[in-house]
Amino acid sequence: MTDGEGAPPAAPARSECEPHRAGVVALLGPPNSGKSALLNRLVGEKVAIVSAKPQTTRGRVLGILSRPGAQILFLDTPGLHRATRTLNLALNECVQDVAKNCDLALLLVDLASGWQPAHDRLYGGLRARATPLVLVGTKADLGRAGGARWQPAEVWQEGHPALEVSSRTGAGLGELLKTIVPLLPVSPPLYPVDEITDRPLRWLCGELVREAAFEELAQELPYAVAVEVIDFDESQPGLTRIRANLLVARSSQKRIVVGAGGQMVRDIGRRARPGIEKLLRSRVYLELWVKVDPRWLRTRKRLRQLGYT
Repeated sequence: MTDGEGAPPAAPARSECEPHRAGVVALLGPPNSGKSALLNRLVGEKVAIVSAKPQTTRGRVLGILSRPGAQILFLDTPGLHRATRTLNLALNECVQDVAKNCDLALLLVDLASGWQPAHDRLYGGLRARATPLVLVGTKADLGRAGGARWQPAEVWQEGHPALEVSSRTGAGLGELLKTIVPLLPVSPPLYPVDEITDRPLRWLCGELVREAAFEELAQELPYAVAVEVIDFDESQPGLTRIRANLLVARSSQKRIVVGAGGQMVRDIGRRARPGIEKLLRSRVYLELWVKVDPRWLRTRKRLRQLGYT
């Protein structure tokens, strides 16, 4: 599937005498390196939104993969990028915090784009902290940059495990899990084995609305839109009623998101609803409103309230 969602890879064989392992695995890389698609495919459910537009992910998103003998806590992160604005600075800080506190890092490299300056920054920090590291070449089904090697010679010579995978086809993911598990700490499961994320359903639904806005809105406008779920009512059997605000910074942006006669906001709702119904396994009545809220782009407190940091 194009968004990377699908059946998770088969569990690797395990000897009964092997200890149980569990730990945090950070998915790191520049924007659009395939982190969210990989997370969804590994977990087998859509817990992170995906878009062809870069810098879609805001904040850390946990995906939990429980297997016999291991529980892997994958943390999706925003793409590391140059930043000066409050939101972007906060996203970069989120990346660095996850990188500093993970048990294992997966450094993702889009095979078609190759190694980028952001990889140098991430790799330098991981190497300085002696964080266990696996290099992962993503989007293997789409071709690759020229040359046989997709990491610099000095990185390749360090001898880190390096694998090529495809989230769309699932190629290489079983081998990736076999590589990850022995590198995790010996530990009992850290979450109940039937959980796949720590994010509440209402937040996940808001993210699916934001994903729809990314697809419907042109150019830079999606980056100025946040989503806040105001009401989440499951009291009626078989029906979930959701009311959410699409937050923008300026009145001129509100006019575009609403659209002529309300057409754009209706299109966003129509695009988002099927994914929300699939997630909730319920019919959904979705009501969207567009609100001007300049604070969400300017203040750390508002970003925390929205779950983006």
